[in-house]
Amino acid sequence: MGDDLGDEWWVHGGNSGKSDEEVKKKPQGKRKPEEGEEEEEPVKQQRPVKKRKNDEEEEPVKPVKQQTPVKKKKKNDAQKEPVKENKKNTVTQKKSKQVIKQDKDAGHVEGSKKRKRKKTITDVLASSEVKAGVPEDLQKVLQAHLSSTRSVIEQEELVLQDSSFLTCNDLTHTLSSYMKQVCPKWAKVQKRHTVKQSLVILIACSSALRALELMKQLVAFKGEAKILKLFARHIKVEKQIQLLSNIVAHIGVGTPARITELIQKDGLSLEAVKYLILDWNWRDQKCRRMVDVPEVKVEMFKLLESGILPRCRDGDTKIGLF
Repeated sequence: MGDDLGDEWWVHGGNSGKSDEEVKKKPQGKRKPEEGEEEEEPVKQQRPVKKRKNDEEEEPVKPVKQQTPVKKKKKNDAQKEPVKENKKNTVTQKKSKQVIKQDKDAGHVEGSKKRKRKKTITDVLASSEVKAGVPEDLQKVLQAHLSSTRSVIEQEELVLQDSSFLTCNDLTHTLSSYMKQVCPKWAKVQKRHTVKQSLVILIACSSALRALELMKQLVAFKGEAKILKLFARHIKVEKQIQLLSNIVAHIGVGTPARITELIQKDGLSLEAVKYLILDWNWRDQKCRRMVDVPEVKVEMFKLLESGILPRCRDGDTKIGLF
């Protein structure tokens, strides 16, 4: 039997009746490993990777080499920028300091200009030298006042002559010592005075507080004479008129406004008045004299025009500047 089959049986390996192509196409099975051999892992076939359209477009946009130099440049710029900013800051600080100094200087100049514009009487008087009042001072002030309110003929009648003034205070006297110098025979004068509603000495000052101070200074001079308060603080005009009509008073100390009001209301008569003392040289806290206060100045002129100036012209009354 073996001889009849021939050699072809061995060639086909027992696949008799099958063609060579079928034998080739038949998949070969796994070979069983023999003893001592390891199993071989099957090789997987890799599938071809398909490229997407987005991948084709993005590949040129994202090059790896172009990103690294950009980052380096940014780092270098970040390191250099603070140096430039510091230089700029120093320059700006210097400029700002210069501007602040200029503003301060400008503000100082503007402030000095404003202060110069807002100068008051107190500033002028504080910087000026203190001088004792003289008759010429009152004559100039009175003439300036009369020239704006009276005619030329009336001015001639109301002009104060040098003989109408007493010796002025040279800033060394108190009121008592000054009055003793001006009126050395005061004891006899006060005894002769017996007229009611009239006074021998009128003392005019700028305020009620100053009047109280002057009354204290008169203690050494007054003797037995009676002094009346002729100011408006806490005292009504009616009470003052009643006092003047009931008693014989010798000295009156007060403000020009109240003295003028008493004269106009016939509560005070100028019949026996021999001395009118003006508190001329005294200055208040603002360095203002009696004439420097507008309200007091106006009332002083009213007092002089109420009957003092005609009596001075006739020689019956004299004015003293204390």
